[in-house]
Amino acid sequence: MKLDAIRELAAVDMAAVNRLIEERLASDVVLINQLGHHIVHSGGKRLRPLVALLAARACGHSGDDHILLAAVIEFIHTATLLHDDVVDGSQLRRGRQTAHTIWGNEASVLVGDFLYTRAFEMMVELDSMPVLRVMAHATNTIARGEVMQLMNVHEPDISEEEYRQVIYRKTATLFEAGCQCGAILARLESSVCDALGAYGRHLGTAYQLVDDALDYSGNAAEIGKNIGDDLAEGKTTMPLLHAMRVGDEADRQLIRQAIEAGGLERMEAVGRAIEKNGSAEYTRQLAEAEVKQAIASLVSVLPASEWRDALVELAEGSVSRTM
Repeated sequence: MKLDAIRELAAVDMAAVNRLIEERLASDVVLINQLGHHIVHSGGKRLRPLVALLAARACGHSGDDHILLAAVIEFIHTATLLHDDVVDGSQLRRGRQTAHTIWGNEASVLVGDFLYTRAFEMMVELDSMPVLRVMAHATNTIARGEVMQLMNVHEPDISEEEYRQVIYRKTATLFEAGCQCGAILARLESSVCDALGAYGRHLGTAYQLVDDALDYSGNAAEIGKNIGDDLAEGKTTMPLLHAMRVGDEADRQLIRQAIEAGGLERMEAVGRAIEKNGSAEYTRQLAEAEVKQAIASLVSVLPASEWRDALVELAEGSVSRTM
């Protein structure tokens, strides 16, 4: 089952999610409509809401609360993108000009706040304290991850554990929360909810590891951002950590200086060091290990179904993607 087939399986649910997003994005403040429409319709894959929908269905959920949950997740994710692009000074998002370069930093931050608060309004409608507890904790975790990443900018001496903490908090936690809440909506026992959360956590970690590898091995047209953005922003990601660990002294000094200075002046040389040391491939291997753990968590608690198969295929496809 390829991604197109997975999306076809969830097409009815995703159409409902998209309608709800359009409805709840509307505001009597014109700028919110303009900027919100720009970011929500900027070509994103909507992977996080898709995973939440599949998880709920795989758990046997038959109502429509998962539609509201998926829209909440997309609003939270979109809010983080608006804030991240301002903090990072990113010029390109999904192949299009970022919102803050059009409307300014202030507008982007404030509309991000609108999306966060709208998401919490919608969360309350689910009338589920367990879901609210999980999603509130996830949103707080994301915020802590953003601050932690900011503290690590231009810092080459972070540990692999610190790096993993950032990608868990910034990326994996929302996958984890969506899957866990899908099981909660299906009223499954806590052990199953935790297992679905583990699937999401490992999937999100794999996704981010591959994304970090693509920053040095992809191309801008495919991945929707400028190649080398992480290095330009002084972010110490796994390919850089690995190359510094296994490379020679010249490689270590080159990468340290590139992280500390930021910019792209050393991009070609850093790219060669990463290729020489197999660091992008090493990062993908770590992602493959995460995928295996994700699938193991899933199949240990759920019976076979087309929905479970879709989640398995989605995990396996996350490490072979080029965008």
